[in-house]
Amino acid sequence: MIDVRPVLFVNGFLLLVLAAAMGIPAVVDLLSEDVDWKVFVLAGMVTAFVALALIFGARPKGRPSLTSRQAFMLTVVAWVSTAAFAALPFAFSNLRLSPTDALFEAMSGLTTTGATVIVGLDHAPKGILLWRSLLNWLGGEGIIIMAVVILPLLRIGGMQVFRMESSDKSDKIRPRITQVAASITLVYVAFTVLASMAFWAAGMNRFDAVCHALSAVSTGGFSTSDANLSHWGTAVQWVAVFAMIVGGSSFTLWIGPWKNGRPQVFDDAQTHWYLMFLGSFAGLLALWQWTVNDMGPGVAIRHAAFSVTSVVTTTGFVSTDYGAWGGFARVVFFVLVFIGGCTGSAAGGVKIFRWELLFALAGIHLKRLLHPHGVFVIHYNQRTILPQVLDSVLGFVVMYFLTFALFSLILTAVGLDFVTALSGSASALANVGPGIGDIIGPGGSYRPLPDLAKWVLAFEMMLGRLELFTVAVLFSRSYWRE
Repeated sequence: MIDVRPVLFVNGFLLLVLAAAMGIPAVVDLLSEDVDWKVFVLAGMVTAFVALALIFGARPKGRPSLTSRQAFMLTVVAWVSTAAFAALPFAFSNLRLSPTDALFEAMSGLTTTGATVIVGLDHAPKGILLWRSLLNWLGGEGIIIMAVVILPLLRIGGMQVFRMESSDKSDKIRPRITQVAASITLVYVAFTVLASMAFWAAGMNRFDAVCHALSAVSTGGFSTSDANLSHWGTAVQWVAVFAMIVGGSSFTLWIGPWKNGRPQVFDDAQTHWYLMFLGSFAGLLALWQWTVNDMGPGVAIRHAAFSVTSVVTTTGFVSTDYGAWGGFARVVFFVLVFIGGCTGSAAGGVKIFRWELLFALAGIHLKRLLHPHGVFVIHYNQRTILPQVLDSVLGFVVMYFLTFALFSLILTAVGLDFVTALSGSASALANVGPGIGDIIGPGGSYRPLPDLAKWVLAFEMMLGRLELFTVAVLFSRSYWRE
């Protein structure tokens, strides 16, 4: 039987962090003379009580450590429990969201999906607006740490390539990893501060600048306006483009030693592919808008760069309704949903690293048709990729698209139309946010969907965020055997 005490113990600390974070919007509401500050205080007290009960009630003997099986369980339990407690302010605030809508909003925030059921953001309490952005930011930080600590250890989807040296010789999470996590957190905070200052300088007030910086660097996509980033001008939108690009880059490479006076991220093959994807599709859609839809070249470049960056990094910010650009653009954006950002970032999707290996594998199969006896090896950043890594990547991609297809069918069964079900499933699994169509498109909302569809999408958000196998393994009988 698996010892769940370390899982509950660590989860208690995570809930304690969440409870402390609730104090921030409480102070903002108090200063704004909004009565919702009481909601955050009460929710924080409840969350802190449960957290302390877990910490003291499940404290293991000696120094706590996690095996790989416990790490699987912790990852899933942590996301479910934090979403449940993060939903409390939504449920009891003046917005009066139903339990379904409250949990959907909280799960969307923590998984950095950015899909929302709240309408009237321009007049919503500041505490709620800040809480949504904080959930994006906390979730993005948790995702990056998970990509560095948990997934390489568990060999999910080829992530063992990114295993840190300190965990190579053990199946336990070692203390040195915490130093790496602390360094990533410092970089994460620094980029958030810089983005806040840039948004403020571009024309936002200080509150909106902070909220959008929290959402941009975490690739979360929650805004303080129903009109999203189209509410602000050109300068703000270009700041958002660069903030989203940083959020979709690999944070592990920002903390490494610099070479030739620049960080390793600029010499990384994944970064080169990432920027190539962004530039190529932004140029393609800008040309489409300019030549077909008669949009001015400057405006076309800005909206194309913004929209492509938003979808590829799975942020979900909107500068214009790209769903009205025509059938060609809709298909392009639907394809881009599956790309994703870099490994080690807060972005969702399949991830650039996996696409790079898949293209390399396809190239090798073509070469073997001409040279059946040739020996071909795939390299990534001058490192040889082992066959088991390729197997992990192939298994993940197959599982990814099977999951997408299955949840599309489920969504149609609960009453959604074809376009909404297809784009909703893709968007939730990739943690993008906006889908395609009149209901959940860039100018729409998830609010009109039936409650059952929201539960399905919330679960799919978590599946996509936890890289599928982390959740799926808990349903296997072999996991629960000694």
